[in-house]
Amino acid sequence: MPIRIPDALPATTALERENIFVMTEYRALHQDIRPLRVLILNLMPTKIATETQIMRKLSNTPLQIEVELLRTRTHDAKNVSEDHLETFYRTFEEVEHEHFDGLIITGAPVEQLDFEDVDYWPELQRIMDWSLENVHSTLHICWGAQAGLYHHYGIGKRELPAKLSGVYEHRLVKRSSPLVRGFDDRFYAVHSRYTESCREVIEACSDLEVVAESDEAGLYIVKSTDSRQFFVFGHPEYDADTLRLEYERDLGRGINPDVPAHYFPEDDPSRECAAWWAVLLPGGRALPVRCLVGGVAAGWTCAARALPGGRWLPARRP
Repeated sequence: MPIRIPDALPATTALERENIFVMTEYRALHQDIRPLRVLILNLMPTKIATETQIMRKLSNTPLQIEVELLRTRTHDAKNVSEDHLETFYRTFEEVEHEHFDGLIITGAPVEQLDFEDVDYWPELQRIMDWSLENVHSTLHICWGAQAGLYHHYGIGKRELPAKLSGVYEHRLVKRSSPLVRGFDDRFYAVHSRYTESCREVIEACSDLEVVAESDEAGLYIVKSTDSRQFFVFGHPEYDADTLRLEYERDLGRGINPDVPAHYFPEDDPSRECAAWWAVLLPGGRALPVRCLVGGVAAGWTCAARALPGGRWLPARRP
């Protein structure tokens, strides 16, 4: 089924090229169907790329979805035009009296700062408080997950010895969760971060439960026991080449990053590889097939398609 997005959003062209059914506002207004309303708080500097990635995953559902984009008013975005923000994004003041079925809070490249030192932290706190009454279910991604756990549960984060970047094997801990229905007991997922939330505090909190984890990368999915708050510490929205682009960006900045783990064949970024590519079959079952994918391993795409798409999307709000 289609996702409903603004008529001229740049993501529209990219998604239509991929044969994803995108419904423009004009066409949607002429249908008598109440779609699920999903609000995306996009905190990433690469706004247009992130919009496209998340909408690509949201298309993996039989439901019709109406997407609204939200930005923070207290932060000046430097990597996207003001015209794009004014045209396609709303501020909190413009949505605070509305209700949504779902809210997605993305990651942000601020994880090495204390939460209180992030310039838009007070505004983000207001949005998270508002979501408890105005949103049925919230999905927090990467730094957004750390921020949500800190705000709602007082659970802090700590810096890792080095950046965690790569494609890691995970296992299901709570197999009965509808969020991971159709997942294999072991699956692959992307991480790209410098910090982690404090696992021992999460496990001691009776209002939270672990859904999936990795021996190498740590926690991947945590949820509230009432299934209204979901925290994903990786990047299920990433495209197959996003880690490569981040690695090349950091090289260009002179950061001398580690090669993303389990991503290039034998961790050699100059090589192309035959990668596990997951084909999603009817019923949610994944069939891995061998194929050449632009030199990078893309075996996490099965799990990625299922997470911010048909698995997470909440039931309609009351």
